[in-house]
Amino acid sequence: MSVKHAQTKYPVADFIKHRWSARSFSNQPIDDETLRTLFEAAAWAPSAMNEQPWRFVYAHREQTEAFGQLWSCLLPGNQPWAKNAAVLVLVLAHKAFAQNGQLNRHYLHDTGMATTNLLLQAGELGIHGHPMGGFDVAKTRETYNLPDELEPVTVLALGYVGPAEQLEEPFRSRELAARSRKPLEEFVFENNLPKQ
Repeated sequence: MSVKHAQTKYPVADFIKHRWSARSFSNQPIDDETLRTLFEAAAWAPSAMNEQPWRFVYAHREQTEAFGQLWSCLLPGNQPWAKNAAVLVLVLAHKAFAQNGQLNRHYLHDTGMATTNLLLQAGELGIHGHPMGGFDVAKTRETYNLPDELEPVTVLALGYVGPAEQLEEPFRSRELAARSRKPLEEFVFENNLPKQ
């Protein structure tokens, strides 16, 4: 089993250092009670006007037809490894405020925060999640008959980590590669952005 704790320059909480996007999953299922805990964590994310624009559609690997339906929306670069996830989750965002129908310009931001809450809670329970932007949006819209006001944001693969050796290349190398991030100096500025 791979362990890829972040090597940070400044101290951060362990639950942040230990979160990473695994691709290799064991065959251990995630029970419904545990899954509900993850969605409960998502529910408590902050959102503009407490709108809570996130929506989640999920399928367990054992639910062969439902799981296959969501898996088929993934692009070919994600399908080979995501088929072993315990659960796939389609993350959706509602674009408008319920109270007045006006565009909520924070809907993606807020849905991202809910997704982060879910992933961090998962990590606390030994579950890893891999958010994927590599999915066919048009096919997802058609498959789930999504109205215009719901935007597909990402698909999450959730599961307990398995050995990297079970992955094919290039996924095995990616699973074993060291994690890295840009230095703070590239994206944090005091008072103003630097002149280009």
